[in-house]
Amino acid sequence: MVTMLAASSLVNSNLACSSRISSCSDFTYSHSWRPIHAMKLHQMRAVSSIRISCAATKPAKTPAEEEWKVKRQLLSEKRVRSVDVKEALRLQKENNFVILDVRPEAEFKEAHPPGAINVQIYRLIKEWTAWDIARRAAFAFFGIFAGTEENPEFIQMQVLIRRLGKMRR
Repeated sequence: MVTMLAASSLVNSNLACSSRISSCSDFTYSHSWRPIHAMKLHQMRAVSSIRISCAATKPAKTPAEEEWKVKRQLLSEKRVRSVDVKEALRLQKENNFVILDVRPEAEFKEAHPPGAINVQIYRLIKEWTAWDIARRAAFAFFGIFAGTEENPEFIQMQVLIRRLGKMRR
């Protein structure tokens, strides 16, 4: 039995900098009158001739991490910040700030601060297309029977909130 190895260029595309493993010599089997010796020699040559020409220093970010980074930057530019309950109530009373409650509508209806406006970042999956049914099934597989999706109307609500804020002043 003869094992042949050919590793001219293997690329791992999951790394930020593609890691290339390439051979320094040809891995062709040379005929020998001692096949076991030739195979051992061939295996030693294969291991000793692999070199790494580029390696990634840290794993690439997932699309969700990149998307959150962009959203976080936009929120920072618009001077939106998180505050604790006491500070939120103080700002609402003293400066007529509007509290945005970004939780799902059902949670908002159960309890919310007086004067708060519900603007959901995520909403329950509404449509019944094949894609949405598959997404619901995926959520259910993990025991989540109220699957959510990004609210496409969230950005449009920004205009409404600005108008509401101007009317209160």
